[in-house]
Amino acid sequence: MGHTFTIAHLSDVHLPPPQLPSLRELNAKRLLGVVNWFWRRRPHHTVRTTQLLLADLAAQRPDHVAVTGDLVNLGLESEVVAARHWLSHVGPPEEVSVVPGNHDIYTDPGAGACLAAWSSYMAGSASGAESAGGARFPYVRRLGHVAIVGLNSALPTPPFRAFGEIGHGQRALLATLLDQLEREGAVRVVLIHHPPLPGLAKPDSALRDADQLADVLRRHGAELVLHGHNHRAMSTMLDFPNGRSSVIGVPSASIAVAHGQQTPAAYNLYRIKADRQQPIEMITRRITASADGFEEIGRVALGSQVDA
Repeated sequence: MGHTFTIAHLSDVHLPPPQLPSLRELNAKRLLGVVNWFWRRRPHHTVRTTQLLLADLAAQRPDHVAVTGDLVNLGLESEVVAARHWLSHVGPPEEVSVVPGNHDIYTDPGAGACLAAWSSYMAGSASGAESAGGARFPYVRRLGHVAIVGLNSALPTPPFRAFGEIGHGQRALLATLLDQLEREGAVRVVLIHHPPLPGLAKPDSALRDADQLADVLRRHGAELVLHGHNHRAMSTMLDFPNGRSSVIGVPSASIAVAHGQQTPAAYNLYRIKADRQQPIEMITRRITASADGFEEIGRVALGSQVDA
């Protein structure tokens, strides 16, 4: 059956800010973000939870780790630097792929800081138009029979808004890349922060061009599409001419206890065979009820990726 390549997917880490915004960095959105962090996020997003997740992840020994954004909260330079240090503990750039989330590209000033600081985790063998800070999207990483395609859906937004957008340029390049990778026989894994299909997020935090992105995925195909943003497990199927896309979202990597619609921390492992007609096995590992470790809670075969 050939070599099995395992990708771990985690998202929405929301590392605590190492310091408050300076007067130069402060604006209305960041002021509201500070209040939100102390009032709503800090009690639920804990460093210990993320540490337990990373310890469990290391024990699982995946071949690659995908992080789909929201490593930080306010988009501060100090946060971005701290997150770069955190990424070094997840793994070296050649073993970790990152795409930014709305909290990483939070507001001006400093909206592109993460694209420069984390650029080595967003670099690939093929890439698209240059963005602020030097990162390029879409980027492609060839990992044996697997190809990771990273998209940037994040942009600065007004207060109380967390929407995203891919834009025409990324969508056009994505279509070309997906076709090329299919001809090469690669298993295509797309990373994006916002849920990529219509109706998967509230209007003020949804992907504004989800309809257009969904059309690209329907016409050109991808075996896996991985996202975060909603802080809960999500699974949707999308048909394309030669198979079906599994569109999978994961909970936050740092929430110890469920609150509201946000579920406890979890991550997924995807075991991907070289034979594209074989199903991808998804293994979900979630924090235990006692919040002292992680445990496996289920395995699912995501289905045949290419029609026989």
